[in-house]
Amino acid sequence: MTSSPTIAWLRRDLRIADNAALSAAAAEGPVIPVFILDPVIDAQLGAAARLRLEASLRALGRDLDKAGAPLVLRRGDALPTLLAVAAETGARTVRWTRLTDGPSLERDRKVKAALKDRGLKAESHDGFTLLDPWAVKTGAGEPYRVFTPFWRALTGREIPRPLPRPKLTGAPSPASDRLEDWTLAAPMGPAAPHLAAAFEAGESAAFARLDAWLEGPAKGYDRHRDRLDMPDAGTNLSAFLALGEISPRQVWAAMDRAEGARGVESARRQLVWRDFAHMLLFHDPAMERESWRREWAAFPWRDDNEEAERWRRGETGCAVVDAAMRQLWATGRMHNRARMLVASYLTKHLLTHWRVGEAHFRETLIDWDPANNAMGWQWVAGSGPDAAPFFRIFNPETQAEKFDPKGDYRDFWLKGDGAETFRAMRPKSWGAAPARAKPLVDLAAGRKRALEAWSDMREKADAAAHAGAAEG
Repeated sequence: MTSSPTIAWLRRDLRIADNAALSAAAAEGPVIPVFILDPVIDAQLGAAARLRLEASLRALGRDLDKAGAPLVLRRGDALPTLLAVAAETGARTVRWTRLTDGPSLERDRKVKAALKDRGLKAESHDGFTLLDPWAVKTGAGEPYRVFTPFWRALTGREIPRPLPRPKLTGAPSPASDRLEDWTLAAPMGPAAPHLAAAFEAGESAAFARLDAWLEGPAKGYDRHRDRLDMPDAGTNLSAFLALGEISPRQVWAAMDRAEGARGVESARRQLVWRDFAHMLLFHDPAMERESWRREWAAFPWRDDNEEAERWRRGETGCAVVDAAMRQLWATGRMHNRARMLVASYLTKHLLTHWRVGEAHFRETLIDWDPANNAMGWQWVAGSGPDAAPFFRIFNPETQAEKFDPKGDYRDFWLKGDGAETFRAMRPKSWGAAPARAKPLVDLAAGRKRALEAWSDMREKADAAAHAGAAEG
């Protein structure tokens, strides 16, 4: 008697190897891999991330076809779609990889309960992070609020070894949407072909990039990872990790090949920062839209404004900020050091709310990740966990001298081939680009204004605390 097939509901785990849900499904018999473009995903993804998702699904579809278990694409609410696929195929089990953001958690809880009410088996699996977000806690049983003790605690635990690639047995495949009909690239408009040419997607591409990094740049990662003019020094795995084309456990295990190199230890910390961000988001889903330190709701940040629009267009008159913002528009990526500089400039020199920047990154990053994006912006702004103190205001000019000493990065995006690519992708609705952008703010004056706003907020908070104590 042939066993009924199992549905492997794929989301941000778009790979075959080290996929616990897919492996468990394969162990039970025939597998039906399904990706559902549901309202949660629709609401989360910006234009660049949609384009990147399309490329990832295309690569995964090819891989699953070769493995003998074709990918089924459906669009609609997750629960009725899963029930429909189960009814069409006789599947009695649905498996998926756990996620950590609020909308996904709420959806998954409802789906799991509803499937079980209808007599189906529903199981979630780990693997999106090194360890589940509730697995590492303080001695008091609370989630960590500071990175360094979290790092020590997590690295003191055993990281599970990656699972091997399962042997898949297909089942009679139900009807599938055509990926082209989803028009995921449409929001990018005429810029879509340019952006698509700037990246590779899929499981094989992820491992090729990891191997190339381990064979060379890994050994110097600790020395060169902040260099804006050395783009290959970083792992450049963030987009692959964001969609689960490679798992953090696979990266962690592969780093054993370069064990002993100081650069590898630094890179491991970045993987743990990713776990830290997802742990925080799991315990505080509002972090995507509210200041993690709730008292920062009183800080006098401005909402969206004309200066923020100049920032988005790379027209601030600050060379390294403009170069980074143009790189973002042209490639969907930005160096991590540059992300800190542009975030500091927006939230401190321009006193604009971190949510404005977070929303722009959500729209333009191909490696968008809900936890990393929210925590990264709040870390720089001063409102987040383990945050840089607000008085740490990056001077973009001195930072550029340190991390782009010959100006190669700035020249590439402001004068060279990168500038040409940016001009080709620049929306016509922006009008004519200024020949030379006038600086939006004097850096010293902007720093002074930011520090005064911060000091004023602290004084008001202290006064309110004293008044409350006196009343008590």
